Amino acid sequence: MKFVSYSSEGTASFGRLLDDDRIVDLAGAIEGVTSLREALAADCLAELGRVDASTRDQHALADVTSLPVVPDPLKILCVGLNYRSHREETSRPAAEYPTIFPRYADSQTGHGGPLLKPSETEEFDYEGELAVVIGRPGRRISRAAALDHVAGYSVYNDGSVRDWQRHTSQFMPGKNFPGTGAFGPALVTPDEVGDLTELTLTTSVNGEERQRASIGDLIFNVATLIEYVSTFTPLSAGDIIVTGTPAGVGLFHEPPTFLQVGDKVEVHIDRVGTLVNVVADDGA
Repeated sequence: MKFVSYSSEGTASFGRLLDDDRIVDLAGAIEGVTSLREALAADCLAELGRVDASTRDQHALADVTSLPVVPDPLKILCVGLNYRSHREETSRPAAEYPTIFPRYADSQTGHGGPLLKPSETEEFDYEGELAVVIGRPGRRISRAAALDHVAGYSVYNDGSVRDWQRHTSQFMPGKNFPGTGAFGPALVTPDEVGDLTELTLTTSVNGEERQRASIGDLIFNVATLIEYVSTFTPLSAGDIIVTGTPAGVGLFHEPPTFLQVGDKVEVHIDRVGTLVNVVADDGA
């Protein structure tokens, strides 16, 4: 199943995606559940999947504004340097533990929304990534049980303001400008995604492929990340782990190829979806 968050006529809601172009509205289908994060917390995605579509309002996907899949997660935990190819292009040494940094919910945009280039930089970069959406909460989750805590997967573009990212050893300033992290189009449940190691991620800018990698090339896989992260912080339903980007980011092209206003960025992951955003000026 595929679930989306969206806004119609100024009202935020969520629903099930049918045929990739039609939304069945699910807000209120279960008492007290008006958002996807609330649905995850109530552990009712399976029940919502059985709701008779003919009894609910429906919208064409093209007629609504897509929101980040989970607009209001309590935590977004991003992983750096998690593909061997990307680690090699950065000339960083191998690491014993994952590199983790936070992204805030108000830095996100949805599928089809503008990816905002901050006025403070000329070094705005793309990073295509697999996003993991937590369903069952937990602390100190074992690697063996980790995937049981996953509600689904989505696509992320962890847009990076490179000069601000490099101000210090901490990545956070370059990862939290408003509208720089794109998340969508949908949460896809694990039964539809299947074996992650079979999936390929690609990122294209204006139709030119810039990144291509197998999700199987992750240094720290999804189960390992959940085990590690949940050791130092409790994971709640709706939390997001953004698993890292492969080689091919604009910073390491010769010469660097940073994003410009008007560029169209597409991140595709097999069986998960294609996230599309056009770069816009942040208006400052």
